[in-house]
Amino acid sequence: MKPGIYITREWSDDDLIELRICVSDGTSFFCSRVYVGHAILEDTVSSLRVFKDRLRGGLLDVRLGEFGPEYASGAFHACFHFAVPGRLFVSCMQESEFMRFGSQHVASRATMYVRSEPALLDRFISELQAVCAGLNEDACLEAI
Repeated sequence: MKPGIYITREWSDDDLIELRICVSDGTSFFCSRVYVGHAILEDTVSSLRVFKDRLRGGLLDVRLGEFGPEYASGAFHACFHFAVPGRLFVSCMQESEFMRFGSQHVASRATMYVRSEPALLDRFISELQAVCAGLNEDACLEAI
């Protein structure tokens, strides 16, 4: 799989959306499923729209789902950062759903790093907006 962040709408009802979020850095690959409310996904798109204009620096944390065994499904946290003009750096932490493993309750976890650029972020925001509106099932932030 090409490096990037891939978000797919798996299921939704009036309250929740189930997303499959996969991150690839070109070598490693990790997927998690998260549940989010419609308003949270819409707020994420709005926050990304504001962030994309901070080309000379800025940070944005995006959290979809929640970490920990007390929550359903998995979690995704991404820190978007324009450290260098024209370059977007995204640090991603993910957690799978917790499961029984012998006598323990465990979840798989991954941290990955993706580099992208403003034009690819613009496309990702448009695609994610279409996922929010139910017009599309997939959004991808391509890496460079």
